[in-house]
Amino acid sequence: MSEYVKSFIDKLSSGQAAEAGETFKDALRDKVGSALETKRKELASALFTAEPFSDPKPEVADPSARTEPVANEKKD
Repeated sequence: MSEYVKSFIDKLSSGQAAEAGETFKDALRDKVGSALETKRKELASALFTAEPFSDPKPEVADPSARTEPVANEKKD
């Protein structure tokens, strides 16, 4: 049994509801912090071991196929 659970039960049974609440918060804080640390480590290892990602290069259309030659006009 976890030390937090034992302390929580002991405080509840002795009528110390406020202290039991604080013990519960401490237990929850510890559990969430531990889970976050584990996830942080997983994310960091995946971040630095992943293959490099590159966006695909855009296709460039040949402009000569879409444009028409401009006629040379003389202005008088």
